[in-house]
Amino acid sequence: MKGLAGKTAIVTGGGGGLGSAICARLAEEGCTVGIFDLNLEAAQKVAADVGENAAAYAVDISDQAAVMAGVAAFEDACGPTDILVNNAGWDKVGNFLETDKDLWEKIVNINLWGPLHMTHAVASGMSERGQGKIITISSDAARVGSSGEGIYSACKGGMVAFSKTLARELARNNINVNVVCPGPSDTAILNDFIGEGEMGQKIYQGLTRAIPFKRLGQPEDFGGIVAFLASEEANYITGQVISVSGGLTMAG
Repeated sequence: MKGLAGKTAIVTGGGGGLGSAICARLAEEGCTVGIFDLNLEAAQKVAADVGENAAAYAVDISDQAAVMAGVAAFEDACGPTDILVNNAGWDKVGNFLETDKDLWEKIVNINLWGPLHMTHAVASGMSERGQGKIITISSDAARVGSSGEGIYSACKGGMVAFSKTLARELARNNINVNVVCPGPSDTAILNDFIGEGEMGQKIYQGLTRAIPFKRLGQPEDFGGIVAFLASEEANYITGQVISVSGGLTMAG
């Protein structure tokens, strides 16, 4: 991708499956990558796999002070952040009326407050420098809903609306803000959603049949679109929401 070599990038949730694939792709394009994850061991493993252009940081994105410290540590070591990928996410599946406020708050803290903390910490410097790319990984659940994921869907929908607003506010500072919405993908959240055993297998097969490409998304399916949106190839793209769902979601 044009213009990625030598750039610095932070990827939250970089120790997970989708996050690790994004980190690997950005590093492959020549970026120096800060892998932010609550699980330092997982982040360190990804950093070791990615190579010398990656470093691991233990960061709880639901804690604003921890985010500010993590961003400062990365920028002290690697320079100002050019690219932010808000990828970290978490959910526990359950019908809304069967869940409680403690669970709602945990989901909101990670999926809404987390990317807000990260964006505020990083975009402030981007704005001063007059350049930057912010890519948030949302979900097609934000666009069409998903039974058993009411609070998660609300948070992801909130990040879509926030990103569109931020794209308008930061365009004058030459900062691009875009959203990627994965469809059903082979991730920990999906595995928790469908569960194990015969019923889980039936749900998995049903999703596969419903997707035009007849397979679930894999982590490697998302690195390319993130790298593109982070590159100079996407300099005239902002405020957009792009579904990566194998054709399952075809919304305008």
